[in-house]
Amino acid sequence: MSKKIKVFIVGDSTAAEKITEKRPETGWGEMIHLFFNGKVEFKNHAVNGRSSKSFIEEGRLKEISDAICSGDFMFIQFGHNDEKDDIERHTDPFTTYKDYISKYIEVAKSSGANPVLLTSIQRRVFNKNGTMPDTHGDYSIAMREVARQFNLPLIDMQEKSKNYFEIIGEEKAKEIFLWVDASESLNYPEGKKDNTHFCENGAKKMAELVVEGIIENNIEPLSRFVKG
Repeated sequence: MSKKIKVFIVGDSTAAEKITEKRPETGWGEMIHLFFNGKVEFKNHAVNGRSSKSFIEEGRLKEISDAICSGDFMFIQFGHNDEKDDIERHTDPFTTYKDYISKYIEVAKSSGANPVLLTSIQRRVFNKNGTMPDTHGDYSIAMREVARQFNLPLIDMQEKSKNYFEIIGEEKAKEIFLWVDASESLNYPEGKKDNTHFCENGAKKMAELVVEGIIENNIEPLSRFVKG
């Protein structure tokens, strides 16, 4: 049996695996395996609340560097928490954010692995005319610039998710996110209206958009192992 290709996912809560007490919240990294055959194995290292900075400073990238091998992939998606004001997480989009993202790229390349960059997923924020403002601003721009600088594949989840949400509309988009009624979930007895995190079906749709990006970028051999 040939060795499986491993995909290491590094990122924040939008991709992370959730504890039972958070369900039905689900990260896209939990669902992406459904789109692939058995030749690809996903290692989801994404963690709630982490930025490109705090993930590294907690030693999490070092843990991955000890495990990732030649031919593997590292999917890198940060931005939601880099925007936060606290010193432990905040980065500046065009300086420190780029510097930290570069560290992930260096670790992947030094192991012979393949870095893939992803912009952050759009939050559910609509203008009155049904369009959406870009909810990650300069961080998405900076990630695109890093992709060009290093000539790396970019899956622009900011644009993909934004386009999708504008098509389905403001109300239908609630079905993607963690919107639950008070009587719907024991974990949220007072209900939940969360415009950042996803329900299970929403996470699956976001994973589908990631897979779409893999195919569009012709990221081999991953694109060959997508289920037909």
